[in-house]
Amino acid sequence: MPHNKNSSVNNNKNNVKVNNGNLPSTGRRAALLLALAGTFGMGTATSSAWAQQAYPNKPVRLVVGYSAGGGVDAMARLLAPRLSQLLGQQVVVENRTGATGLIAGDAVARAAPDGYTLMLGDSSLLIAQHLQPKMTFDPIKGFAPVASVFTLPLVIATSNDFPAKTPAEFVKLLQANPGKYSFATSGVGTVHHLGFEMLKARANARVVHIPYRGASQIVPDVMSDQVSIGVVSVTAAEAQARAGKLRALALMNPVKLAGAEDIPPLSDALPGFSAVPRLFVLAPAGTPAPIVEQLSEALRKVMAQPDIAHVAAQQGAVPAYMPAGPLAADIVRESGEWGKVIREQKITATQ
Repeated sequence: MPHNKNSSVNNNKNNVKVNNGNLPSTGRRAALLLALAGTFGMGTATSSAWAQQAYPNKPVRLVVGYSAGGGVDAMARLLAPRLSQLLGQQVVVENRTGATGLIAGDAVARAAPDGYTLMLGDSSLLIAQHLQPKMTFDPIKGFAPVASVFTLPLVIATSNDFPAKTPAEFVKLLQANPGKYSFATSGVGTVHHLGFEMLKARANARVVHIPYRGASQIVPDVMSDQVSIGVVSVTAAEAQARAGKLRALALMNPVKLAGAEDIPPLSDALPGFSAVPRLFVLAPAGTPAPIVEQLSEALRKVMAQPDIAHVAAQQGAVPAYMPAGPLAADIVRESGEWGKVIREQKITATQ
């Protein structure tokens, strides 16, 4: 009997109709295997794509370039547990100290751009590129900005015997006495230093810079009038000012700090003046946009929590949320402004 290629195939007791497409038996088996492989392949690809979308599915590192207990570290530890609740994964603060945040910056810039390594950076990163020509990373191109979160207001502190008592008197005094007074900051190229250099340029004043190792050395010397002026964080000066041991003469930015509303801003005498360290969250360049957006939105919700301003004020910080897009442009602007101050005032890292 001739073989009918379209006949029924008797498989034991079950008759199954198969349209074999004129393929020989070996071809039919190969086609079935290919079809099954394709089906399983599609399932694997779909599962893989789904897994990639399920961010985050493990702990996230928030790297800080300063030691535990400092202002930046305190803000990271304020953010981390609140961010953990929103992301559904633990956010772990990791301190990578050294070179004013540059060691941490290098580590994060080199990390995998997958959203699991972030940095709480500050304005010093944007300043460093103008003073450190051999930096190992680009603070603008090396990161994907996620969100701005806080500012850390600075205060001009003087002894109680200092002749000026208001921002206007302060500016006039410096203008009338070129080179007579000195100001102390926590180091060359800090926002404290460059902010006062901006003041000097705006007021056309000449004041001598004396770099210190930190506020813990500056405050006692200001109180004893060993140095005329100190530029320190509000928290570093506030307790002594309340005790009447020094004068918190002016804020370096126009936004007043909750709980310290009695400190006037320098912008009262120099309209528009603002010099304030900013804190922002960065991810490695190339981090997928959906992850950046998810993180930015989570940080927006954290910064909108009712108690965040009060808790931050206790650490001398002011909430200052800005989403990823505007932050990217603002980082470029801020970097350019610091670069201009450095060039015009002829500041070098060795001063």
